[in-house]
Amino acid sequence: MEEPIYIKIHNQIKRDIENHVYKVGDRIPAERQLAVKFGVSRMTLRQAIKTLEDEGILERRLGSGTYVASQKVQETMSGIMSFTEITHANGQTPSSKVISYRIGKPSLSEKERLNLQPDADVLRMERIRYADKVPICYEVVTLPYRLIKDLSKSDISAHLYETLENHGYKIGRVTEHISAEVANENDARLLDAKRGEALITRLQVTELSDGTPFEYTRASYVAERFEFTFSK
Repeated sequence: MEEPIYIKIHNQIKRDIENHVYKVGDRIPAERQLAVKFGVSRMTLRQAIKTLEDEGILERRLGSGTYVASQKVQETMSGIMSFTEITHANGQTPSSKVISYRIGKPSLSEKERLNLQPDADVLRMERIRYADKVPICYEVVTLPYRLIKDLSKSDISAHLYETLENHGYKIGRVTEHISAEVANENDARLLDAKRGEALITRLQVTELSDGTPFEYTRASYVAERFEFTFSK
């Protein structure tokens, strides 16, 4: 049985994207131009475009046109994975830029989330996380100082979970709260985004296997560059 015309057009546009005729972020020609190019009605052309949009290959921007969608970093919410592991699993190269790294007293929320003693100190680290050099998220990570005082800054900032496990700790469960907000001026500057752009925010508390909370993270992700996938 011969393929429908719109599927043939879909396949050709997809091949053009794979062959970099249209690159990530490029606006593709208008429907009218593509309909003329393929010798079909705009209705048939629109079917092909809609299929590509449903597959996440193209994205329509209201009042602007249709663009080749950027590949999003995907986190499947079915276990505990570090950002480095998530990024590697998506076939991308992770990196980080630490913009603040300080020892101090915890805030009230940090004290409550990490179940800290009144006189406890914490390490508070701010950093930008990248995938293939594209900024994905800005995060503030708070750790009990007593737990990490003998660890190096590079081990903590680059691969905390692996380092803790190498020192005999076992990672337990994680509790996450996901919400949405828009980027303010500081978010936009740090993430190379636009003010008012959609962000995914995550509050995360990670525990050791004995139930002791050891990591409290507040992270903001650029929504068009990252998505959470839930699975049971």
